Amino acid sequence: MKVALAGEGAIGRKHLDAIAQIDDVEVGLLIGKEPDAVARVAAEYGITETADDLGEALNRTDIDAVILATPTPLHAEQAVEVLRAGKHVLVEIPVSESLADARAVAEAAEESGAVAMVAHTRRFNPGHRWLHRQFESGELVLQHLVAETFFFRRENINANGEPRTWNDHLLWHHACHSVDLFAHQTGAPVAAVQGFAGPVSETMGIYTDLSVSAASESGALLSLAVSFNNDGPLGTTFRYICDKGTFIARYDDLVDGYGNPVDTGEDAAMDGIRRQDEEFAEAIRQGREPESSAAQAVATMELLDRIERSLPAVR
Repeated sequence: MKVALAGEGAIGRKHLDAIAQIDDVEVGLLIGKEPDAVARVAAEYGITETADDLGEALNRTDIDAVILATPTPLHAEQAVEVLRAGKHVLVEIPVSESLADARAVAEAAEESGAVAMVAHTRRFNPGHRWLHRQFESGELVLQHLVAETFFFRRENINANGEPRTWNDHLLWHHACHSVDLFAHQTGAPVAAVQGFAGPVSETMGIYTDLSVSAASESGALLSLAVSFNNDGPLGTTFRYICDKGTFIARYDDLVDGYGNPVDTGEDAAMDGIRRQDEEFAEAIRQGREPESSAAQAVATMELLDRIERSLPAVR
């Protein structure tokens, strides 16, 4: 299977690392707008062909699928373009910055019959997968998911400290991970949700603090704090408070409430992005809907839309 990767930035390189470990899948084309950066990344990963336009991948019969690791505002439009060209697509989270655009991607996927998947990577991290199995079997009951996503950002830069040409978004990107995970782990509709946003940053042009509370019909609660103003350790931490124990997940690691490692039974080499990208490839091979398909993502985007409409006027 030959895929094209659009986007040579931080998350694009994580996909390249993952694909290098997946049998019978190779990146046949790297696409990006910065020629020097594209050439440097292509050389590092042994990719012989590059392009500066997505259309190059869509016009090639040897390209089976496209992974979109492009700026968020382009996701929905590009995903629809890929699907209408008859190719499979894995689009980075979030699929869009609006509910209407998310629905458009899901509709394009249904019309094309191609596999369309959204990179809700938290579903694929080993710790979250282990907990999901416990919830499904009834071994554990989730009572409260407390999630923190913290960064310190005063300029518009990416995870590698490189300037961005577009603005990140606390709700439609960072909160999307946790809201989707909450709904996925409870397996029940979200009965109520409310958001609160802090002031708009003069330099960033967006609000840089966000609080979200939600309640599932299962009885579980979500308390989510998202900030670009945290002067300390960065990243996301999930504290699962359950009926029998507390568990703390951070990316691919899982410990109990006292910091003791939990044996998830997962292959240590299978991090979330690799398992996610393998799911994409397997769904294509098997002609089935993938986990975290574009159709499934619409439910999460409906929740984000509800949160956005609940936000009081931002100062």
